[in-house]
Amino acid sequence: MSANDLILEIGTEEIPSRFIPSIMETIKTTAAEDLSQLRVSFGGVSVCATPRRLVLFVHNLADKQEDLVATFKGPAWASAFDDSGNPTRAAAGFAKSKGVTVDELEEIDVDGARYVAAKVKEAGKPTASLLQDFLPSLIGKLVFPKNMFWSDPSVRFARPVRWLLALFGEEVVPFTYGGVKSGRVSSGHRFMGDKSIKIKNTGDFLDKLYDNYVILDQDKRRQKLLAGIASLENEQDGAVELDSELIEENLYLVEYPVPFIGSFDERFLELPEEVLITSMKKNQKYFAIRAKEGKLMNSFVGVANNRAMDMRIISEGNERVLRARLQDAAFFWEEDRKRALAENVERLKSIVYQEKLGSVYDKVMKTQKLAKWLCDGLNMAELSKLVERAAFLSKADLVTHMVYEFPELQGVMGREYALLGGEDPRVARALYEQYLPKSSSDGLRAEGERQDGIPSDDVGAILGLAERIHVIVTCHKAGLEPTGSQDPYALRRAARCVNEIIWGRKLDVNVEDAVRTSAVFNEVETDVLERIFSFIEQRLLMQLKEKDYEHDMVKLAISVTGRRPLQALRLMEALSKVKDEPWFSDLVTSAVRVRNILSKAGDVFGESDTIDPNIPMKETERALYDGVVKMEPEVEAILKENDWRKLTSSLAELSPVVTGFFDNVMVMDQDEKIRANRLNLLKQCNALFEKVGNLGALKT
Repeated sequence: MSANDLILEIGTEEIPSRFIPSIMETIKTTAAEDLSQLRVSFGGVSVCATPRRLVLFVHNLADKQEDLVATFKGPAWASAFDDSGNPTRAAAGFAKSKGVTVDELEEIDVDGARYVAAKVKEAGKPTASLLQDFLPSLIGKLVFPKNMFWSDPSVRFARPVRWLLALFGEEVVPFTYGGVKSGRVSSGHRFMGDKSIKIKNTGDFLDKLYDNYVILDQDKRRQKLLAGIASLENEQDGAVELDSELIEENLYLVEYPVPFIGSFDERFLELPEEVLITSMKKNQKYFAIRAKEGKLMNSFVGVANNRAMDMRIISEGNERVLRARLQDAAFFWEEDRKRALAENVERLKSIVYQEKLGSVYDKVMKTQKLAKWLCDGLNMAELSKLVERAAFLSKADLVTHMVYEFPELQGVMGREYALLGGEDPRVARALYEQYLPKSSSDGLRAEGERQDGIPSDDVGAILGLAERIHVIVTCHKAGLEPTGSQDPYALRRAARCVNEIIWGRKLDVNVEDAVRTSAVFNEVETDVLERIFSFIEQRLLMQLKEKDYEHDMVKLAISVTGRRPLQALRLMEALSKVKDEPWFSDLVTSAVRVRNILSKAGDVFGESDTIDPNIPMKETERALYDGVVKMEPEVEAILKENDWRKLTSSLAELSPVVTGFFDNVMVMDQDEKIRANRLNLLKQCNALFEKVGNLGALKT
């Protein structure tokens, strides 16, 4: 079967860069799924995009749809044919309904019963005819965060569609969408290319666009962007900060990237670095430049979508815009410094946190109480005053001019204003680190290797824990817990951050106790508490599984350690080191046997549940009795001390003893007293197992 390439180009006004990466994936998956449903084979699907065009490539698309052969089950054979083999009215009616003759009916077997069947073959249609409906249907399925219409109110897209190119090999696929007819005409770069480019076939599409200053392939466009930045970097005595998000954003802001150098007045370097970087990144999409010693330089790299004859003109224009932005930032900086940070706390009373939960001031006061409780519970009384002060100031920067203009600088400005106001440096650092980790990708990589996302100091860590636990508790109280994909108050992320902070700072926090304490402060009902515990336990379970620990093993660890994430992780680390050892597998098998025997024993334990050591015992039976008696206090001490390595060592000693018992002892002895004594021994053994989790659940 012959094949051709298919190209669909949707030409538009400039689409916001943030819309493009996700819609590219949507186009790719939707096209592949729809073509498969149409029974048209293809070699592959790829999507390229610039701000002015979305382009679908389908490689080696078959010229013809695959034939459809379907088998339809009809009436029972006995109903369709009489004893002489002649067709009945039932057979004739079924054959007619499927468009076949009676002679074409076949016999099939379904669960041992004979039925009549008809095989219906539908010849495949030419692909070109199918594409006329497929392409407009595909475009109609594309949904953006914000859509608009330009002529027909029923047709919406991210931005108005200005041209449609649709080629299957050399042939145009004719259709109309939004009042625009498809054809073989594309458009070049808005400023440097031809307005109308006739494309002969799919083979010369990319070359024609490149000749008109459109680098359609985003990977090649990225290469040119980075190469241009590297070339400018060589001219500077510094290094460009290649922010990955900013690279991605610039990538979909231009069709032909032309990096350029600009500068700003050195006096603006007196502003905090984050203010300068945020202003350049958020407003102008510029890359900051640092000197070799690490300090920010008064220059930047921008990316133009136009290669001017004199790039200084573009640089100067961008410098004027940035100068105005930085003057605003400098004004905010001066105004905010006229008031001490602590004076802002009272103003938080006028800011509603959530209509059911009071003001931001109320939240701050209750977070402060919980933070102090956490200090006491962690035996960190020496940090209590620092934590209380940090909690008091934690949201004071929300009412500053700078944070109002740049919300992403909350915490950063709190730190800067606190330092200027003479606050303890650890308090100032905590005002920033309370928000860490900021994303799910931040957190603990490995033992001793920390990402920037984990607080570097316990003051900020405790404040961050207190606020997140407070948010989880109060939002559940207000009925704002997550449902399905909806999580407007980011409670899942809050619970994740609680665990990451605990693991990163090695804080042995009992999250259940912390939740109960917060619930007292916030007057939360008991039934709400149970929902909260279920929620935080589920998050802990998922995060431990993300570390490649097995589901049943994680559940066992949580059942032993309770809602103490640090101990759950440490127990998992200990168990993971021994789970493949033969003795551990034997112990799990023995635990299952113990549980099964006891469940089947019923009421044959005898008059007493205690073990009588005076009743004759076999050597392996006596060994198990002595082992269990010896281990009971050891396990109690181990659980109290959280010595998980010692736990696995003790279990390793017990495993061969239990195995030896089952190899040599018949539990259900004919002697009633011996049988009851052995069952009581297994009962005591099972109680010991249950203290270290349901080992039997690990048996697969």
